[in-house]
Amino acid sequence: MGWSLVRLWAVLVYVFLFLPVAVVVLLSFNASQFGSFPMTGVSLRWFVELANNDAILRAFRTSLLLGALTALISTTLGVLASVALVRYKVPGSNLISTVLIAPILVPEVVLAVALLLFLNFLSIPKSFPLLLMGHVIFTLPFVVLVVQARLVGIRRDMEEAAMSLGASPIQTFFEITLPLLAPAVFAGMLFAFTISFDDITGTMFWKPGGVETVPTQIFAMLRNSISPEINALGTVMILLTVGLPLVGLAIARQMAARRGG
Repeated sequence: MGWSLVRLWAVLVYVFLFLPVAVVVLLSFNASQFGSFPMTGVSLRWFVELANNDAILRAFRTSLLLGALTALISTTLGVLASVALVRYKVPGSNLISTVLIAPILVPEVVLAVALLLFLNFLSIPKSFPLLLMGHVIFTLPFVVLVVQARLVGIRRDMEEAAMSLGASPIQTFFEITLPLLAPAVFAGMLFAFTISFDDITGTMFWKPGGVETVPTQIFAMLRNSISPEINALGTVMILLTVGLPLVGLAIARQMAARRGG
């Protein structure tokens, strides 16, 4: 009886959390301009208007570019840092690991304000590269954790065997270590992209004037009125931020299974 109540409570909590998301997706297909039930019809009208909205398209391009660059830089730095900390004896490795993981432990709004105050102290104006730097700082710990977890499970003797046969450390990394790390690298890259694409707290503090990402564009649209286009845009965001990691996870599992086989 007790476990049945726990299961029921868990189901109710999940329904409470995900029901608003389901309502947003449902209303994005509502033919009426007013979000009300019962729906007057099913239509793709708001997705068409969304595709013709220049401000939203600019925000999408900015978010895609920002997410792609963040994923590329965070993954590169995360892989290099993970290999150095796991495979080599680096002085102060525990301190370095703590510093790399610290952005996860600090609330994002505190991190955003701290970086903004630091930039103001240095008299550095806001810019897209600084916004990119902030996203890299916030997403790098996720890449490091994922890659390190995979790297610990890779046997060291495989790399030593390659080097004993004449391969240099760089050749060993690209021919042995990196292919074995590929599922974790791919997963970390997807994590970095989706977190960057979906971020609003840090972006609100770091973005320069005139630059909008999709989350900040939604926030700006909500200041004026609740347009049905927001529901359509929210549906697209849900598909990207939820569907992309799920697809990436499936691909990463297939890659891991092939490597294991």
